[in-house]
Amino acid sequence: MHAQDNVSPATRQRVLEVIEALGYVPDSAAQSMVRRSKEVIGLVAIEARLPDTEVEQEGLLFIEEVLRGIESALSPLGWPVLIATRHADDHGDAFQWLQRMSAKVDGLLISEGFEPEERLAKLATRVPVVLIAGSPDALYADVVSADNRAGTTALVSHLIERHGRTRLWYVGGPREAPDARERRAAFAETLAQYQGVRLAGSSEGRFAALSGQHAVREILTRSRGELPDAIVCANDQMALGAIQELRDAGIRVPADMSVTGFDDVYLGAMLTPPLTTVHQPMRLLGERACSLLLDRIADPALPRRVERLPARLVVRQSCGCPP
Repeated sequence: MHAQDNVSPATRQRVLEVIEALGYVPDSAAQSMVRRSKEVIGLVAIEARLPDTEVEQEGLLFIEEVLRGIESALSPLGWPVLIATRHADDHGDAFQWLQRMSAKVDGLLISEGFEPEERLAKLATRVPVVLIAGSPDALYADVVSADNRAGTTALVSHLIERHGRTRLWYVGGPREAPDARERRAAFAETLAQYQGVRLAGSSEGRFAALSGQHAVREILTRSRGELPDAIVCANDQMALGAIQELRDAGIRVPADMSVTGFDDVYLGAMLTPPLTTVHQPMRLLGERACSLLLDRIADPALPRRVERLPARLVVRQSCGCPP
C-alpha cells in the first residue's frame, strides 16, 4: 500500500486483491499519527454576504474563485481542503475556533483580515499560515494579494481623464479587510491628484450586493439637487447592487451616472450595461497561496514571502465607454 521496495510484486498483488475484495479503506487518522501529517489544508474566510440578494445566490463570490485555484494546486497531491466560514458580525470565540481548526490541518489559508494580527501571529507559531488578500505588513505569515493600489488608480484615472467625471462617490469594503483598506487609500490618493475633482461622499459596505443598494439609497437621500456623476465600488457585487438600485430609481447608467467595480466576476460582463471593473486573478491568488503554504509545510524555516499579483483595468460600458 505504501509502495515500499522490500515487498515482492507477487505479495503486493495478493494484498491488493484482498483489499479490493474487502473494500478496505485506510484509517487516515491513524496514518496521520504515524506520519505526523494530516494531508489536509484549511481555508478560513469571512462570510460577509447577505442571503436575500440574487447576486449572492449566483455563487460568484471572491472566495469561491480562490477555492478553485487552491483545489488546482492540491490536485497533484490528492489533498482535500477543509473549508470554514464565519460571519463578519460573529465576534465570539473566533480565536479558539481557529485553534481547534488548526489541530485538524497541516496549514491554514486565511482570507480577508480574519482576526487581530497579534492573535494570528500567535496561531502562526502553531501551524503554517498564509494570508490571502492580506496585508503585506503582516510579518508573521506569507502573504499573497492583488495589486489593489495600481488597479484602483487606473480605474479612477480612467473615469476622470476619459469621461470627465468630477463628483465621485466611493463604496468601500469592510474596514477590517486589508484589500478594502488599500483600495480606499488608493482612491483617495488618486482623487487628490486632480484639480476640480471631489469626493461627493462615501459609504462602507460588506462586499455584498445589498451594500451597493444601501449606498444608492443613501446617495438619493443625502444629495440635494446635484447627484454624483460616478460611483466607485470596492468590489463587483456592490457595483451590481448599485446598478440595480439606480435602475429602480430611474437613473440611467452610464448616461446619468457611471458605476464601476473591482474583481471582474463573470456576472459583471453579462450585465446591462456590462460592468467596467478591475480584474484581479482570483484563481491565481488561490494557487499561489496554496503553493506557498505547501512550501512552508515542507520547510518551516523558509524566509517569509510576499507576492503581489497584477491587477488590470477592464473597460466595458458602465463607465461610459462605447461597446
